[in-house]
Parts: sequence; structure tokens; C-alpha cells
Amino acid sequence: MPLEVPVTVPAPLRWLVSEITFMRACALAERPPLVHVPDADTSLIFRTTSARRSALLVVGPRTRASYHVGKDFPLCLRLRLRPGAARLLLGVPMTELVDRVVGLEELWDGAAGLTAAPAPPGDDVRRVLGRLQAALPARIAARSNADLARSELVRATAQALRDQAGQQREPVAAIARRLAVSERHMRDVVRDGIGVPPKRFERIERVRRVLARGRAHTARWAQLAATAGFYDQSHMAAEFRTLMGVPPAAFFAGRFPSLQPC
Repeated sequence: MPLEVPVTVPAPLRWLVSEITFMRACALAERPPLVHVPDADTSLIFRTTSARRSALLVVGPRTRASYHVGKDFPLCLRLRLRPGAARLLLGVPMTELVDRVVGLEELWDGAAGLTAAPAPPGDDVRRVLGRLQAALPARIAARSNADLARSELVRATAQALRDQAGQQREPVAAIARRLAVSERHMRDVVRDGIGVPPKRFERIERVRRVLARGRAHTARWAQLAATAGFYDQSHMAAEFRTLMGVPPAAFFAGRFPSLQPC
């Protein structure tokens, strides 16, 4: 996949954005496939084309991997939003954005101004980050205390689910009791704020643990299954294949499904 370089998240954005990565396209002859892995978090994407056109996109939660032919995007900047932040920023239930990519201007009046006035080559990232640094917190300031409380419940639930590993798994009902809400209420708030219910969130997170650790464990699949939170190796293989389209060994060997146009 194209190399993604981490960018320091500006201090005013750290409570909304978990990470920022920057990517430039490779030469045509070296352009690798684009692999979009499952991800319960929503992202903002700023990209430019070879014709110097730019766009801000919202990439909603992805429940399954997709594999595409490499494309010519000279610049691509991704801001991965923290759980609960996307609902506050965009003002729509995140269930409407599952497995979708939409222009930010469809959800946010005035968003086109964030990419207006082309900058000199190489200055696009600094310009857009500066505008987002001012615009995102301003969007949150307009939300009600009830909206903020729901967002905090989403954040706390997601953190509890992400902290799970191996035999230390805490049932969803127990997490709800610890957070002093009913399981039904927590499930509804998480679906609205993230786009998928807690159990689907767990499935995605387990597969993402395999993706993060798999290359170092290809000879120890049973150990990886245990540390990633699966019941056993066969459970891991079945879940991985469902979400990624291929078994773990095939994926890490670079044997992907047929590439599709983006």
C-alpha cells in the first residue's frame, strides 16, 4: 500500500482527531493496490488530483475490506476522528454513512470554503489543517450538553471495547453496568454515534488487531488468535475471511481478491 506518514495532531484537534496521516502517490509503475481495511471510525479525507482539483470527503465506518486499483492522487491527508466526534461534527446519525464516501459539503453547509483559494504546491496540507483547526471546534461549540453527553458515552464505550484482549474480555452488558446505563440505551447511542452496534464494533476491532500484528505472527496463528481476543484460531480465520475477503495467510502473502475500480 502507499506509504502513510504520521502527522502531529494540532493541540486544538486532539480531543476530536485520533491521528492524521499524509500520503503522496507513487510513480505510475510503482503504484500498489489500494486496500481499505475495516474501520469503525469515520475519517475526513483531503485529497488533490493531478489536475490540481481538491476535495474534502467523509469516509464513513467500513464494515468490510475493499481492494482497488491504485489511483493518481498526488496528495491525500486523512484525519481519523475519535468515536463520538463524527456525530457531533456532521450532525447526522452515523448509520447513514456506513460503507459510504460522501463530500463534506453534503453534510456541512459552507464546507467548500475549507478548500477554496488554491495554495502554492506543497502548501495544501498546512492550509487545510489550519482551516480545520478553526472550523471543527467551532462546530462542537454549537452542540447541546445532551449531545456532548451522548458523545462521551460513545467514547467511553469504544475505549472499553478497544481495551479488551484475550481472556480479559468484558461483556457488553457489564460495560453498560459500569457506565451506569442500560445495555439497550448504550447500544442505541453507539449505533447512532459510530454507525455500528457494540458487537459489530468488537468484530472489527479484533480483525484490526490481527492486521496490526499479523506479519510478526504468521508462524504462530493460535497465539495471535488468543491475543487478539478470538476464541481460537478457527474463529479468527472465519472472522478475518468474512471481513477481509481472504484468509489471514493469503492476505499477508499479498494474495488479494480481484481489484475493483475505486
